[in-house]
Amino acid sequence: MPAWDEPMLATLTRERFSSPDWIYERKLDGERCLAYCGPAGVRLMSRNEQDTTTTFPEIARALQAQRRDDGGLVVDGEIVAFEGSETRFGRLQHRLGQAHPSEELLRAIPVYYYVFDVLYADGEDTRRLPEISRKELLARAVTFRDPLRFTEHRKGDGVAFYEQACRDGWEGLIAKRADAPYRAGRSRDWLKFKCENGQEFVIGGYTDPQRSRVGFGALLLGYYDQDGELVYAGKVGTGFDRETLLSLQARLAALEQDRTPFGRGRPKSQRGVHWVKPELVGEVGFSEWTDDGELRHPRFQGLRDDKSAREVVREVPAG
Repeated sequence: MPAWDEPMLATLTRERFSSPDWIYERKLDGERCLAYCGPAGVRLMSRNEQDTTTTFPEIARALQAQRRDDGGLVVDGEIVAFEGSETRFGRLQHRLGQAHPSEELLRAIPVYYYVFDVLYADGEDTRRLPEISRKELLARAVTFRDPLRFTEHRKGDGVAFYEQACRDGWEGLIAKRADAPYRAGRSRDWLKFKCENGQEFVIGGYTDPQRSRVGFGALLLGYYDQDGELVYAGKVGTGFDRETLLSLQARLAALEQDRTPFGRGRPKSQRGVHWVKPELVGEVGFSEWTDDGELRHPRFQGLRDDKSAREVVREVPAG
């Protein structure tokens, strides 16, 4: 088996369609994970090639318990934590970066691995097979018991499924062309149907807290344009609990610098602003972009350690 495979990524789109040539899966709000299972053991790898095996020991143990000496298995999926019946990245955030979580933390925030694709089975490369064939192979290749879960799909009923997903409070759907192979990188063979807007942003600064607030007031956000300049996209001051305010402020303070990292745009008022090196990435939900290129009604959802700051661009729906 290879040491690493670049994952296939979905393209954001405004299209909503039903087609018998496509399958539709729930879009999960978690962390992408490629699992490598073979005679030598199990490795869990994040989207940016970070080893997270010890961060999610219950996932590794579940895969280890059923591995076979048959040349190996590589599967692709999403690790999630639930808040009620919904997956919430903000809840999963408490597990991220914990290289050796305590038993108390494992009990307090259980996680599940929703597997949706298989890249290698019995040591054979399956990426060239059609999507629907890989789903059938996946169902046979893994014994799905918690915390391992098979990502269910529907065929051909995209519009009705999307409307149901939004009513039920899901993030949206991933539409996948049923006859497409698994290709590394961003592809229009996988499409994102989002119920609300949201993407990653680079943190370029923060403001002082006001009144009884601790840590900081708001984060200053941006994304990189095609010229490599960091573009200011507004600030977010909601979505934080006390623990996050304090821990994130400590990380930001260590990154402070005298000059703005933004090449284009900046906050209207710079009173109480602290600039930081643009290294941290946050997931932010929002209602829409304003005419002047800033976020309306943003809500912080958590830090993304699985994506580098330089990868962050403004997501523009295709179609």
